[in-house]
Amino acid sequence: MSFPSEILLVTGMSGAGKSTVLNTLEDLGWEVVDNLPLSLLDRLLRTDAGPSQSGLARPLAIGVGATTRDFDAAAITRQIDSLRAAGRQDIDTLFLYCSADELARRYDETRRRHPLAVDRPAREGIAQERDLLEPLRRWAPRLIDTSQYNSADLAKQIRRTFGQPGLSEPAVSVMSFGFSRGLPPDADLVFDMRFLRNPHWVPHLRPGTGKDDEVAAYVAEDPAYEPAVSRIEDLLLLLLPRYRAEGKSYINIAVGCTGGRHRSVHVAERIAALLRNAAFSPTVTHRDLAAVPQDRLEGRPDGQ
Repeated sequence: MSFPSEILLVTGMSGAGKSTVLNTLEDLGWEVVDNLPLSLLDRLLRTDAGPSQSGLARPLAIGVGATTRDFDAAAITRQIDSLRAAGRQDIDTLFLYCSADELARRYDETRRRHPLAVDRPAREGIAQERDLLEPLRRWAPRLIDTSQYNSADLAKQIRRTFGQPGLSEPAVSVMSFGFSRGLPPDADLVFDMRFLRNPHWVPHLRPGTGKDDEVAAYVAEDPAYEPAVSRIEDLLLLLLPRYRAEGKSYINIAVGCTGGRHRSVHVAERIAALLRNAAFSPTVTHRDLAAVPQDRLEGRPDGQ
């Protein structure tokens, strides 16, 4: 049976950012359960969690608030203390709090009703909830005051604090394509290889593709090839870790040439090999590799 590698109880004031925290943890690869009746907590923790896609045991985040069925702050602390005493030392608690003025402003701006003040001013519900949660706030080992945070700031802090290497990596794709057949619609980064000399205008290379050694050698012999492609690789090695740190789930790299069969294919394969060596796992697609070569799409072979 596989138990969670880590268990985090996420609680706090309504409007203080619990949903943002849980959504961010889910993006990081955590298993997330929100508003679970506390009477079911023991049963949940005895359930086989199963591994993540990386093969690691997934950590578990449990959202609890004043509106959770059978909520009792004192009972929660006793239950967690009991589990720790039984050997579950991996259980942690995060409490989110926020100033009353800021919470009231948020409810006013969103025009949502406070869950404890459906037919009363929001400030009355905020005060009532603060009293209900005070035992948890005093007991929780982790506290975050979100009064000065927006959702993006809070998500960034959660990623820094709770991200685990190997658990949630961005899905990286590298695609070659031909500009003559249109840009890939989901590309985040586009690199244009049309400055390199074109194998299409060499008769014995035209039927081949960028995967063929002779075509690849011809492209690589262009004087601009190595200075340009190596700089692109350096840029990717700079950017991809930053995208990962910002929580970007998908990174789509597109490499284009005119027809999408020669230069872009070769460079896409080279970039993918570099990323594999840098511990990324890119998916490689050659969108236009099977397209029929056409002179009218390739333009004039100036300088070749």
